[in-house]
Amino acid sequence: MNHSDTSDRCLRLGLPNRADVLSTSIAASYTGIMAFMAVASEGSFAKAGERLGVGRSAVSRNVQKLEAQLSTRLFLRTTRNTQLTREGQRFFENCHQGVSHLVEAMNDMLELREGPPRGLVRISSTVGFGRKVVAPLLEKFVKAYPDIAIDLLLDDRPTDFTSERIDVAFRDGRIEDSSIIARQLIPMQMALCAAPSYAAAHGLPHTLEELCRHDCINFRFSSGRVFEWEFKLDGRVRKYLPTAHLTFNDADLVLHAVLQGSGIAQMAGYQVSNHIVAKELVVALSAYAPDDRGHYICYLNRQHLPTRTRVFIDFMAAQVRALDLNCLSGFNATAIRPSTGGIAA
Repeated sequence: MNHSDTSDRCLRLGLPNRADVLSTSIAASYTGIMAFMAVASEGSFAKAGERLGVGRSAVSRNVQKLEAQLSTRLFLRTTRNTQLTREGQRFFENCHQGVSHLVEAMNDMLELREGPPRGLVRISSTVGFGRKVVAPLLEKFVKAYPDIAIDLLLDDRPTDFTSERIDVAFRDGRIEDSSIIARQLIPMQMALCAAPSYAAAHGLPHTLEELCRHDCINFRFSSGRVFEWEFKLDGRVRKYLPTAHLTFNDADLVLHAVLQGSGIAQMAGYQVSNHIVAKELVVALSAYAPDDRGHYICYLNRQHLPTRTRVFIDFMAAQVRALDLNCLSGFNATAIRPSTGGIAA
């Protein structure tokens, strides 16, 4: 007969479930053992009560219940003193090791929360941002906190914090999951870029309608979905899926093709800012750049965070914000009149 059959039979007969009896027994034993250990350590029921924050009579009752459960007298009690019996001394020695382990376990948890940062931090990040921004900062972090180990997972899929045991995730775009804490690091800028050689040969689009006349390069997510370009018109975000003559499932390949003059593409600011500063890329249609995206550092709960997680979040937030990833300020931005044509809602 398995455990489930036994439970069902107990319910039919009105008998207590064995698991319930066991849990009740353990709870009673734990209370009795704590009272017993306090009396044995303090040498007095009154002092044990003060240590546990309960009355002397409560301590006495719990010890008596434990003695009844064990069918053993644990203390020799007189009006003047309290001493362990031989059986009580043996029980104390056996229990002491277990209680010490419990105390050590609790102290270890408190140290993780309040002590020096140590242990493993498991991180998830989108592939592009992880490669370009997160990974280069990790060496500096590990040097600052040598007792913290880092495990970085690059994945463009939504983060499953629970099943993948993720402590911290870096996410891009718009965060719609209200179950997580999302702390914005920096705004996420999207820049429509081309190489100077492409601009010299084909010009740049000056209105949204002109996009269809240009050689466009697309990015495909691992899910198979093609990234849709986004623009802001009249305060609303509009998406545009260009007809492309080149499509890649790697953001670095998209960037490489644009640098080679193969076409235009909309890319994240962290990918292109250095190339814009070096005049290896020029920006088009910056007046239409969406401004409601962000790069976020995410975690499940701001309470009870281990020290290692707190210092990692604070370190990365400061370091990412210190980077100059603003690619749409002062770099050949095209001043154009707003247009409402050429883009579907």
